[in-house]
Amino acid sequence: MSIFGKMFARPYDKVSASEAAALVEQGVILLDVREPHEWQAGHAPKARHMPLGQLPQRARELPSGRAILTICRSGSRSARAAAMLAGDGWQVSNVTGGMRAWARANLPVVAKGGRPGRVV
Repeated sequence: MSIFGKMFARPYDKVSASEAAALVEQGVILLDVREPHEWQAGHAPKARHMPLGQLPQRARELPSGRAILTICRSGSRSARAAAMLAGDGWQVSNVTGGMRAWARANLPVVAKGGRPGRVV
C-alpha cells in the first residue's frame, strides 16, 4: 500500500446489516449513535444507545475487550464514531447503510416496551 493509501485508510472495518445481526447474536456490542428522538422511534433490539455527541465523554462506559459495531441512520455518523473508537484502540466495525439497511434487511426494529418501531 502506498503512503497515501495508508494515510487515508479507514481504521475500522465495515459489515452489512445481516452480518451485524449475526455478530450481535454472538455477543458483539451494537452501538447506536443516533439522536434520542431517532432511538425512541425505533432501534435494533439489543443495541445500546450513546449519541455521537456524547461518545467522547461516555466511551469508557463500554466494556473493554469487546468488539463494537457502530450504527446510525445511514452509516455516516456511525463511521465517525467507528473512527473515533478505533483511534482509541477499540476493535470496531461500522454497519454499512445504518438502520435504513437494517430495516431493508427485514431485521427487527423496536420502540419503547418492545413495540414495533420505525427508522426516522
